[in-house]
Amino acid sequence: MIIGVPKESYPGELRVALAPTVVPSLLKAGFEVVIETEAGSEAGFPDRSYIEKGASVLPDRAAVFRSADVVVQVLCYGSNDVTGKADLPLMRRGQVLIGFLRPFGSVEVLQQIASTGVTSFSVELVPRTTRAQSMDALSSMGTICGYKAVLIAADTLPRIFPMLTTAAGTITPARVFVIGAGVAGLQAIATARRLGAVASAYDLRPAAKEQVQSLGGRFIELPIEAKHAEDARGYGRAQDENFYARQRELLGRVVAESDVVVTAAVVPGKKSPVLVTEEMVKRMAPGSVIFDLAAERGGNCELTRTGQTVVEHGVTIIGRINVAASVPYHASQMYARNLTAFLLHLVKDGKVRLHDDDEIIHDTLVTHDGEIVNERVREFFALPALVSQAGD
Repeated sequence: MIIGVPKESYPGELRVALAPTVVPSLLKAGFEVVIETEAGSEAGFPDRSYIEKGASVLPDRAAVFRSADVVVQVLCYGSNDVTGKADLPLMRRGQVLIGFLRPFGSVEVLQQIASTGVTSFSVELVPRTTRAQSMDALSSMGTICGYKAVLIAADTLPRIFPMLTTAAGTITPARVFVIGAGVAGLQAIATARRLGAVASAYDLRPAAKEQVQSLGGRFIELPIEAKHAEDARGYGRAQDENFYARQRELLGRVVAESDVVVTAAVVPGKKSPVLVTEEMVKRMAPGSVIFDLAAERGGNCELTRTGQTVVEHGVTIIGRINVAASVPYHASQMYARNLTAFLLHLVKDGKVRLHDDDEIIHDTLVTHDGEIVNERVREFFALPALVSQAGD
């Protein structure tokens, strides 16, 4: 079975789906690996590093799709709405496609992918279970995003992070407040602490308190309780508007006292909840920074502009997207390990295990045999149940 790695085509995307380090594991498992020339060069992996590990380099994208039984990408067409559509004519029935598909984005795009006949798997849908931990690409990329967000915020802030005692007097440490203590948020706390800032965090999931405190952060507790704060897969659930209104009211004081606010509250498939209002921004000190890691889905800050950095009321609001692509070397390595674990789980004896009663395979499978087959995705887009599902 041949695994093909095309060069990422999304503008500014520097990552590559497989790093050279994972190639020996795949070869040992019976796979062949082919990669488009220069696919890894911008991440720090030249063609020769793949060849040395036993992969073959092909001259162009079409050759990779033509020869591959399994195509692995970082941003597949679903996530790549700029140049991804050009891959559709290269896909073929029975081919397997694995990568970020944005399964709750556009039903039309998913139907276009399905119409090619490819069997596609979305890494966003990997369940957050112990068995699937090594395959959890969202967590890997979230780790990179949380780290990078704090570095960018520190570079933007007109103050320094650590407390310093100097001949010119003592400089007090910066105050960093993280809203949403998931994987990205926890890494943001850890990075802020490493840089010497005082870090605090809020999350509607009570279980996050212990994790925040273990990193040396202060957990902000609000006298309101979320109903069913997380779903069975470990992701945060959306709350009603009354809850968010009360939450904003209580968070306002903490936000006003902070030098840097990192927001990372994302609900899969839904617009990001607004947690930082314009009124809250007005109360922040001039020069303060907000890094909105939820910018791609509208943002947690009312003033965020997706993909842009703006200054409002003296506060810099950073709405960068695709933040993980700015650390392509390690982001690619982590993603490649996730994909390798997934591939070794998915393929046994040279065959894709489509019909096994396996939670990981079942949850991540999006399209097969010309149809969108994922139950969660069909339900999200209000598509009628498939006949096979209706009979289950």
